[in-house]
Amino acid sequence: MRNDLNHLFDQLWQQYRAATPSADRIHRLLAAREPAPIVNDHIALRTFNVAPVGLDAIAQRFLELGYRPGQEYHFEAKKLFARHYEHPDDNAPKVFISELLVEQMPTDIQALIHQLVDQVAPAMVNRPDFLYGGRPWGLSYGTYRALATASEYAGWLAAWGYRANHFTVSINRLTSVSSVAEMNALLKDAGFAVNTSGGEVKGSPAELLEQSATLADRATVTFSDRSADIPGCFYEFALRYPDSSGRLYPGFVAASADRIFESTFEQPAAKHRA
Repeated sequence: MRNDLNHLFDQLWQQYRAATPSADRIHRLLAAREPAPIVNDHIALRTFNVAPVGLDAIAQRFLELGYRPGQEYHFEAKKLFARHYEHPDDNAPKVFISELLVEQMPTDIQALIHQLVDQVAPAMVNRPDFLYGGRPWGLSYGTYRALATASEYAGWLAAWGYRANHFTVSINRLTSVSSVAEMNALLKDAGFAVNTSGGEVKGSPAELLEQSATLADRATVTFSDRSADIPGCFYEFALRYPDSSGRLYPGFVAASADRIFESTFEQPAAKHRA
């Protein structure tokens, strides 16, 4: 089972790094400073709450590999629901899965989403490679724009499909960086843009978790009728604090996650990345 778990995360990482050059550069930057390999705190996946691709279906492969459900999170303004998953092996990355509450979207947007999901056979979702299979539906640029205008989350998911939209460096496991603020300074000094929504450092020691994230790389996506540069994936950084039992807090902070979702939002043209 451990080999299967390692294979899954390796495939997710290879797919992610190919689409996220900045993450590859940051990973190399940190690796040059660290005596041990960089440890991934968690990944995040996105989906629609529509069969056969709802959150529970996306989580099934992780459950088969020994993961257990953790806390649940609600994002009313963004119309999202999420749950995180933990493995009994603390060295295994956590998994954060969110889903768009499609029924809360305007009727025309609901129809567009159902047209996409109707192209996914249930058997496809059961395949081991579905989680890193990318976009499983045909998509025009016009449909992408309509979805992104209504919900940037929906547009991103429609365009990119199934993949880790971010990996996360565990600052707890670094020796050359000891705080999120220090990590952000290192990133900015190297020319990378940091997500400033809600502040560069999201969370606090009192909440037992501090996080930050880069802004998503832009990448060229091929639609059915044209290609376009759109926001892709990003890199995140997390510092966890011990809870009352002395164990590092395993969950997430909804208010922080709400802001981190915005790493994949369209940014003003003046923003640039290394």
